[in-house]
Amino acid sequence: MAGTGIDKALGISPQVLQLRMQRMNLLAANIANANTPDYKARDIDFRASLQAAQDAQGAMRATNDRHIPLAGAGTQPEVLFRTPSQTSPDGNTVDAHQEHSAFMDNALRYQASLQLLDSRIKGIKNAIKGESS
Repeated sequence: MAGTGIDKALGISPQVLQLRMQRMNLLAANIANANTPDYKARDIDFRASLQAAQDAQGAMRATNDRHIPLAGAGTQPEVLFRTPSQTSPDGNTVDAHQEHSAFMDNALRYQASLQLLDSRIKGIKNAIKGESS
């Protein structure tokens, strides 16, 4: 069974927000551990994770708790270790400038995704009420 009408109306936006939030948490942890010896910077491959979410969006969904779980349903993105351009003497691989830049970029994209989802929800509400934009 394909997604419900509301799933189709919202598109991939909820999954994008979830991935952006997961990435933000990883980047924040990297920044917080910039001075922790042997800490290895982590991230997700956002494009690959988004593609997996898009592929799963069209897949079948369980409609009852007693259904057999679907392969790949609810899977988390693979957390990868960042390849450092230069490792510090204490083994830490966090590049603070790179992490701050990635965090800010991700935050801006999260905000844009949130605004897009908000406009879709408003459009759905207006359609239900029979109003035009």
